[in-house]
Amino acid sequence: MNYPDNYKYSKSHEWVLLEEDGSARIGLTDYAQKELGDLVFVNLPEEGDEVTAGEPFGDVESVKAVSDVYSPVTGIVEEINEELLDSPELINTDANEAWMIRVKDITDQEELLDAADYEVYVETRKQ
Repeated sequence: MNYPDNYKYSKSHEWVLLEEDGSARIGLTDYAQKELGDLVFVNLPEEGDEVTAGEPFGDVESVKAVSDVYSPVTGIVEEINEELLDSPELINTDANEAWMIRVKDITDQEELLDAADYEVYVETRKQ
């Protein structure tokens, strides 16, 4: 599986890419999309909504189940990836590029893992 080194990862299987302007892009990890299977629907918040670290901000529906997506940071939704609303399968195609939301005014964040630690975490969950 692919976990870019410049991303941070939550234990609930979201990735965070911190941008130079202080905002953060958030998406599902490669591990999460593989576990979920083919995604058929994505439910995202509205621009301007508040998100809270450790709390759900949306959900994804696969052929297997509906799963919440958790925010690793607290802040305001600056932008949503509207392309995913019509094409949720883009997450399956390239989870590391298919960001879901961009958050600004970040005031808090979960304890995040680097790529190596996340990979170890995923391996321990498989056992």
